[in-house]
Amino acid sequence: MASIVIVGGGQAAGQAAASLRQEGYEGQVTIIGDEQHVPYQRPPLSKHYLSGEQGLERVYLRPAKFYADKTIDLRLGTRVTGIDRDGHTVSTDAGETLAYDKLLLATGSRPRILNVPGSDNEGIFYLRTIADVDSIRSALADARSVAIVGGGYIGLEVASIAVASGRKVTVIEMESRILQRVTTPTMSAFYHALHTGRGVDIMLDTTVTGFEGDARVERVLCGEATLEADLVIIGIGIVPNVELAHDIGLECDDGIVVDDHCRTSDPDIYAAGDCTNHPNPIINRRLRLESVPNAMEQARVAVSNMLGGDKVYESVPWFWSDQYELKLQMVGFSSDGDSQIMRGDMEDDQFAVFYLRDGRVVAVDAVNSPREFMICKQLYGKTVDPIGLADPEVDLKSLLA
Repeated sequence: MASIVIVGGGQAAGQAAASLRQEGYEGQVTIIGDEQHVPYQRPPLSKHYLSGEQGLERVYLRPAKFYADKTIDLRLGTRVTGIDRDGHTVSTDAGETLAYDKLLLATGSRPRILNVPGSDNEGIFYLRTIADVDSIRSALADARSVAIVGGGYIGLEVASIAVASGRKVTVIEMESRILQRVTTPTMSAFYHALHTGRGVDIMLDTTVTGFEGDARVERVLCGEATLEADLVIIGIGIVPNVELAHDIGLECDDGIVVDDHCRTSDPDIYAAGDCTNHPNPIINRRLRLESVPNAMEQARVAVSNMLGGDKVYESVPWFWSDQYELKLQMVGFSSDGDSQIMRGDMEDDQFAVFYLRDGRVVAVDAVNSPREFMICKQLYGKTVDPIGLADPEVDLKSLLA
């Protein structure tokens, strides 16, 4: 019987398995994931799942029954130990060897580790999995002061939940502004004011040099400065899981290198999600994206091509972040712009910043402005009237013409 094996248990893996059945594939489909959970969504972990607003069932991409109904074989709590490209087999730590006709690597990523003295103390966490968040929620119940290392989206989302629960919260960022690697000074300043206005302390240009405590963390060392904290959450980026691909000789460069069909350097092995370095013909460069839309769409493209199709991956990148009652939705990369246009008023917590290059829309940061976000997907790459773009009274749809 024909067989497709999916390595990984995240959103790309779950979507790929579902798409295989939707496309009419009747062969064996196997998902091998090292967590004990069915494929689930990661974005809610640092938002509504951490706060307790969402339960586990709402985090799952699809209920466990779906996989049984679709005869998708789930090998959970199982790690792939090797891949034989010539023999078309996958070996696991359970001692099994599974044959494949096509293989999808959806191995995702893992947190970047902060290796400093005391980093093995209890009370120091990373946030990537359901188990991580369960541990953080338990520790947060008894915590008085929380230190968050890293002023990116994950760190700020956690900060908004922790401070709302009454904890003293400090964000420690080594750069000169929060969100420095992902947005503009204008947006950094807006979110800095938002968080400090809610009671979060933000330390900029500050590097964590160690942790102190009697087995459990009590203090964060930042050079000569010391910060009291009985709970630490580290969010300093992620690292793509490329080890399996690298060990079998697949091309890797800041991710598993794939073509515009999501194929690796082995024609029978595809890859999707955070772990891939892929070409994007719309923005005209290669990149590695850490986003749900990318993982889901790459999974669909990979499946189509594994089944003999000729589908190209070409999507405008988009992202989102929930902090307090504000939803930030982003299209493209603000760093691609050479000018920016404000639509709305920051003081109203409802606005959009459009970024243009040579008069063409290349990105938007939309805060509580879903309409601007949706229209920007259609405006992307188009030359627009800057006066109309800035005027909230002008119907954005009129600019599409």
